Amino acid sequence: RKAIAKSSLQHMVAQPNPAQALRSDSERQIRSTVDWSETAVYGEHIWFETNVSGDFCYVGEQNCMAKLLQKPLSRRKCAACKIVVHTPCIEQLEKINFRCKPSFRESGSRNVREPIVVRHHWVHRRRQEGKCRQCGKGFQQKFAFHSKEIVAISCSWCKQAYHSKVSCFMLQHIEEPCSLGAHAAVIVPPTWILRVRRPQNPLKSSKKKKRTSFKRKSSKKGAEEGRWKPFVIKPMPAPLMKPLLVFVNPKSGGNQGAKIIQSFMWYLNPRQVFDLSQGGPKEALELYRKVHNLRILACGGDGTVGWILSILDQLRLNPPPPVAILPLGTGNDLARTLNWGGGYTDEPLSKILSHVEDGNIVQLDRWNLHVEPNTDANPEEKDEAATDKLPLDVFNNYFSLGFDARVTLEFHESREANPEKFNSRFRNKMFYAGTAFSDFLTGSSKDLAKHVKLVCDGTDLTSKIQDLKPQCLVFLNIPRYCAGTMPWGNPGEHHDFEPQRHDDGCIEVIGFTMTSLAALQVGGHGERLCQCRQVVLTTSKAIPMQVDGEPCKLAASCIHISLRNQANMVQKTKRRNSMPLLNDQQPVPERLRIRVSRISMRDYEALHYDKEKLKEASVPLGIIVVPGDSDLELCRTQIERLQEEGDGAKPKTLSSQKLSPKWCFLDSTTADRFYRIDRAQEHLNYVTEISQDELYVLDPELVITQTVGTSPAMPDLVDSSAAPTGHHFAFPSSSSSPPSSPAPSTEPGQCLSHKDDLLIEAAKSGNFCKFQELHRAGRDLMVRDSSGQTVLHHAVKSGSKDIVKYIIENAPSEILDATEEENGETSLHQAAALRQRTICHYIVEAGASLMKTDLQ
Repeated sequence: RKAIAKSSLQHMVAQPNPAQALRSDSERQIRSTVDWSETAVYGEHIWFETNVSGDFCYVGEQNCMAKLLQKPLSRRKCAACKIVVHTPCIEQLEKINFRCKPSFRESGSRNVREPIVVRHHWVHRRRQEGKCRQCGKGFQQKFAFHSKEIVAISCSWCKQAYHSKVSCFMLQHIEEPCSLGAHAAVIVPPTWILRVRRPQNPLKSSKKKKRTSFKRKSSKKGAEEGRWKPFVIKPMPAPLMKPLLVFVNPKSGGNQGAKIIQSFMWYLNPRQVFDLSQGGPKEALELYRKVHNLRILACGGDGTVGWILSILDQLRLNPPPPVAILPLGTGNDLARTLNWGGGYTDEPLSKILSHVEDGNIVQLDRWNLHVEPNTDANPEEKDEAATDKLPLDVFNNYFSLGFDARVTLEFHESREANPEKFNSRFRNKMFYAGTAFSDFLTGSSKDLAKHVKLVCDGTDLTSKIQDLKPQCLVFLNIPRYCAGTMPWGNPGEHHDFEPQRHDDGCIEVIGFTMTSLAALQVGGHGERLCQCRQVVLTTSKAIPMQVDGEPCKLAASCIHISLRNQANMVQKTKRRNSMPLLNDQQPVPERLRIRVSRISMRDYEALHYDKEKLKEASVPLGIIVVPGDSDLELCRTQIERLQEEGDGAKPKTLSSQKLSPKWCFLDSTTADRFYRIDRAQEHLNYVTEISQDELYVLDPELVITQTVGTSPAMPDLVDSSAAPTGHHFAFPSSSSSPPSSPAPSTEPGQCLSHKDDLLIEAAKSGNFCKFQELHRAGRDLMVRDSSGQTVLHHAVKSGSKDIVKYIIENAPSEILDATEEENGETSLHQAAALRQRTICHYIVEAGASLMKTDLQ
């Protein structure tokens, strides 16, 4: 321990002054952010509160205050080196001479001349994943949470680990140079970051100088004082490196950002990770502006990305560094466009760093918005609540006015008034849905065409707008809009227009009626009006507008839209893993026969860090045969076909039960744990990259219970007609509700028994008491009538909110997306057509698909 503790102060040949490194107890503070001041401590830890179990403290029993006081104390964990100590024990770390991995170096003249080497930062570990680099064996971790035994020694930089014994960890390892590990290409080495001394006042010359000369020198010195910063970046020539700056918005998308900051500090140098709530991105970008091949990772919503791009414009960096996205916001349309997905779930950040490093650089058009007041507007139309300028003067995604902007404005005002109610991505989306239905029913934007004049590239389109009577106008720069929809349509559908691109210098103008807005959620598109390079939009009254999700109500104005510039962005690419399933020497087989198994959400949350146990808990679904170079999109179609073929199997087994609409793939191969793959990124993943001999999917609505006294049986993958002996299948339901309805036994078109007919009649008449009584007597909630309509369809038509709510709470979730035979409509389609806002709320919140289309 002494040798390693000593080495933790000697990571680099350039050594700081020990007198500067130590502070008195009165000056010491527990830091949870990186210190960029001139008094920053070399090797200072970055502490966060933790609830880690066990009674081990890194300072050891001899120095531990909790042992001395014989009482439990709060704990802190260092984000950069992951040691855990009791809060009062932090100052005891100096007694054992243990510092964090250094994030900078001193700039003394002697240090600059010496060769600069980053050395390992060795830390003792009680728990360690992976295998010993020396002997190749795993790390024994019996009673790991409560054991005081050190099982491994690992480096906080490169993550190499050895057994804590002489035969594996040898003394020469202590002073070895560190490679910085798998992410060395994106890590900013601490040797690049120098702390500089404050300029000293020059000694007064004994010779008399002219007054004019003195004035010039004084002025120059004052300017130098103003420009002085405690830290400077001096990058070394490294053509293969792509140093990364990480900007995290901790408030985006349900406050995921705080945990992500800590994780990035572990993988990278803490001085390349920035919390945007601590002053924004400008100072960091100025500090790193001379770094060659710099890349930026923006962790937040599309607004966070726009903020960073605007600062890059101000600083005029040449060339501007490309920006990658980790989507934490609500809409994330730009992230979807660049293949980063619709929202971060639990993909390991080490994988994301690899994608940022390997991603392609693409261009993104950015558009100016120049606003002038409309002096010809009728003074009687003036709205006192309206503003005379837009919230942003540039947009990257889209600019719109009318219905969608009104909904966004109401959401924005409600969030400003009650921020505590908007702390999750799901709740934000639900509020959007509710506000949209409210405005849909009131028709608040129906007269938009009367107050708008539109000229595109010199062509007046006002008459076309008046004929269309849109309730929303969208000026679109990227293919995605409104949380993933594609309002311009899919590539290949266009006849009079070119496919939509984000780098062609053209903007797409689209009009939406209420019908096309509703169809947008189920794969439709708006009315394509124009593709152009310049727009002049004139309004004659105050109208709600939004710029990249930032809403306002703009007074009557004349708005000029023109191309501003092109930003460099990083697009996530489809790539083979660096360690593929098949040996590089072997060709990819023509066909793959893959076993598919599904995992419940309960098992996933409990076991996803233990691959073997999670595999044991999985339930086989069947076998698919796909081409060897298939991606997950193709596998999804094969799995859905497998489900359709198994629909007729009776009695139902675990393997033949239909997957819920929200199922997703799990990567079981490329990381040290399972993790979910976003639906929007399935086309980027080869099946051989995430699977070895079995493909795993996560079904969030699968619940498996085991019958007491019987042994579980494994369903047959080929013949799914065999009944299980030890498991039965159920969907989650309210704890206060009766048991879930049994699996459906009545097919569409099949004759109903008199008893089932009574259940449908009760739903038709809206008789809640009778309906509840019949179900409790054993009637099947999945029954259908001769036209294929479920009891939920009939309850929606009768407008009975109580029956609808009861069905949602007690029937299997398949009923939400069940379609009737005549038009292929779900209950949500019918509720929307009947304008039953509350019932739509119930069905959407229960998990009904918004992408389901009818036969028309």
